[in-house]
Amino acid sequence: MSRLFNPTAIKLSSSLPILSSSYSFSSKSRICYSSNFSPSSAFFISKPLCSSPTLFVRRTMTDSAASTAVDASMDAVQRRLMFEDECILVDENDRVVGHENKYNCHLMEKIESLNLLHRAFSVFLFNSKYELLLQQRSATKVTFPLVWTNTCCSHPLYRESELIEEDALGVRNAAQRKLLDELGIVAEDVPVDQFTPLGRILYKAPSDGKWGEHELDYLLFIVRDVKVNPNPDEVANVKYVNREQLKELLRKADAREEGLKLSPWFRLVVDNFLFKWWDHLEKGTLKEVVDMKTIHKLT
Repeated sequence: MSRLFNPTAIKLSSSLPILSSSYSFSSKSRICYSSNFSPSSAFFISKPLCSSPTLFVRRTMTDSAASTAVDASMDAVQRRLMFEDECILVDENDRVVGHENKYNCHLMEKIESLNLLHRAFSVFLFNSKYELLLQQRSATKVTFPLVWTNTCCSHPLYRESELIEEDALGVRNAAQRKLLDELGIVAEDVPVDQFTPLGRILYKAPSDGKWGEHELDYLLFIVRDVKVNPNPDEVANVKYVNREQLKELLRKADAREEGLKLSPWFRLVVDNFLFKWWDHLEKGTLKEVVDMKTIHKLT
């Protein structure tokens, strides 16, 4: 969680003010993030509270406005979410080290230069026939537009209800929220206690030259018959598939038929876990494969 600092600052340039506020601390990258992060505003503290000098970074309204101007062609809804949503920054052991807006978390430049890693989740929703609901991401999505993926993929936000770590409750709360936002699935149809967290993966994947993902992703299974009403700002298409139909999708994606593409995180889960977990789901033995202690680093 966030820690309080009252640093004496050595300014890197005369234009940077001395800050005295609340910051989030990353022991891995030695970066402290304020709630006003800016890649252009950084300084070292003269008396670091860690074993090596610590870099502070701060965002200003000017920086956000500049970024908005640069990305004026971005869909208005996606642009708003990029700056309003605050993702949870974690280290590679899934310890919370701060928070940052969705925009910076998905810029490959920031991912590479600052090692920004954020918490995420991927929902795999099955109906009572054990068919898996897939979605095609909308054309206006900033990362991986129009790719097919699992039911819902998003981020818990830096808010009290979604930071609860016990039994991954914060992530499950976020999953319930996003199933409504993206697919119109009401909360009553997907109670948080019906999600089964199965494991965690850590991966990095560029989307294009500018955007990408670097996520510590919680994998959630749920079996519910639901009414789906997709939000066109988020979802272009949906369909249920059985195992054989999914294998055919994989074949088409590998052969690049019909322009079909799969999201990189979905493909990692498919290749490493999905069919085994699917078997256990149908047999009623899913708890046998739950492993929330391991973080699988996949490429």
